[in-house]
Amino acid sequence: MADKGISSLPPLDVDPLFSRELTRYRAKLVGKRTGYKDMVHAVLAKLGIAAVCSDLFGRGGTQWLDGLSLPQPYAGKVASLRMLIDVCTGEIGMLDEVIADLLAGNTGYTVIQQLSGIGPVPAAVTIAEIGDVTRFGRPAQLCSWAGLTPRHRESDLRVARGHITKQGSPILRWAMIEAVQHARRTTSMQVRPCA
Repeated sequence: MADKGISSLPPLDVDPLFSRELTRYRAKLVGKRTGYKDMVHAVLAKLGIAAVCSDLFGRGGTQWLDGLSLPQPYAGKVASLRMLIDVCTGEIGMLDEVIADLLAGNTGYTVIQQLSGIGPVPAAVTIAEIGDVTRFGRPAQLCSWAGLTPRHRESDLRVARGHITKQGSPILRWAMIEAVQHARRTTSMQVRPCA
């Protein structure tokens, strides 16, 4: 897999959608890796083995898994899943480096990371998915395009408002929600009274 990986792909100036493809591919790999981790947890649960660590795939959890004696076919399945997790982790790390290098000269990429809660990954996703932000006349248009606005239905005198519309890019919505949750945990957000 490493022989024909991302490093052999053409540079960004060849295709303007290159960063979007890379960020979406990264998201797919993260999803696959999560699925593999879930499968390891499922094997342990099936065998009635309680995990002794909070992070089964961290340093302590890896050592614990190495010392675990499982019967076949479960031992083979867990070994295979751990190998797939390692491959995905390596590819994700390489994609992180490639995406950061591609967007290093992008002013929007560096500026958006100054906002609380937005790190390199949400910044890359935001820049890649939105593209040219000047095509939106107002912030409300961008929020609506991203599917982050509440559903609003009117009929005569009846108004119904609901959950967010979830139209637009799911990965952009994920990045924005992650950024808000991270900002909430890391900073004390002041609630201002409505004027």
